[in-house]
Amino acid sequence: MTESVYVVGVGITPFGKFADESMKSLGRTASRTALIDAGISPRDIDLVSAGSARSGMLHGHESGVGQMVAWELGISGVAVYNVKAYCASGSSAFNVAYMALAGGFNEVALVVGVEQLSVRAEKGRPITSDGVEIESDFGFTPPAFFAAVTQEHMREFGTTREQLAAVAVKNRANAVHNPVAQYRNAISIDDVINSPNVSGPLNLFDCCPTGDGAAALVLMTESAVKRLKVGDRAIRIASSVVRSGEYEQVKSLTTFNLDVLASKQAYEKAGLGPEDLDVVEVHDAFTITELIHIEDLGLVAKGESGPAVARGEFSLGGRIPVSTSGGLLTKGHPLGASGTAQLVELVEQLRGESGVRQVDGAKVAMAQMSGGFMESDLATSCITILTR
Repeated sequence: MTESVYVVGVGITPFGKFADESMKSLGRTASRTALIDAGISPRDIDLVSAGSARSGMLHGHESGVGQMVAWELGISGVAVYNVKAYCASGSSAFNVAYMALAGGFNEVALVVGVEQLSVRAEKGRPITSDGVEIESDFGFTPPAFFAAVTQEHMREFGTTREQLAAVAVKNRANAVHNPVAQYRNAISIDDVINSPNVSGPLNLFDCCPTGDGAAALVLMTESAVKRLKVGDRAIRIASSVVRSGEYEQVKSLTTFNLDVLASKQAYEKAGLGPEDLDVVEVHDAFTITELIHIEDLGLVAKGESGPAVARGEFSLGGRIPVSTSGGLLTKGHPLGASGTAQLVELVEQLRGESGVRQVDGAKVAMAQMSGGFMESDLATSCITILTR
């Protein structure tokens, strides 16, 4: 029988460029905050699951990020899992912990996502996904790929430059009120359109920044919540799904079929649908990716995301607020920490602790995080649904 699993503690560092920090200090700070928030001690943890995408290798800790952070916290002698899945590393680490607890193998888990990219030997070179290094030398970088995606979405659905810019403006407006966001100044449609060009239709403000940061969560089984008496602010994990790229793909630049399949599975496991969602965080590494994810998750019909964003349907106070944290576009994208940061944001939303960014009456939240490429689709898709 599957155990119910809850998030009982969250912690996050500011996102940005912090040359004086380290993976060790970032992971320690976020994890310690999560433990304090949960009201438990390091001795209560019996599993650690850590996600990092690139900086483990770049900083000499490719295989031991979780052990390093756990050691700093005084956690030893427990199972530690290190997970690498491109941008979805932190979300995948969360899924590993969820499965261990839901299966009855452990009771209390610490999940941490951490990345430091501002201090690295390859600083200044493009950060791309494993398996496409040769392609990258010939110009296949994430901005170039998503520029092609943007052009096709514009051609197929009539998506406009102003609608793309509206995504960046919306997310920056949310980040203004998020104290951990990398960029917190408001911008306008004209600011986005007139920002320096990066690739094709995508300008600087259409693209997420890289940087440093960490986010952590404490997970517990229902029996542990009762035993440790920490259920007052616990948030239930209704479903957690990780899915990899398919051999038989939908050959389209304007949909990520893996997200369609993974979200369908997550909805079914949770017994919910897109109409039940109150707040959503997506992998908005580029303005176009937020538009496509909104469609693939079933929040609007295909091709209707641009007009819907421009109408304010996904702004605070709109039909379903999306990227209330500011998203990767503005909060920042320290790869392995991005997925766990999404979940920290959603837990705080469901607790009613988001201040000016609070979505009134939020009871159901979804996080979508993808990573890597497999031909024309994604390599990994992680979907998590949380309920209050």
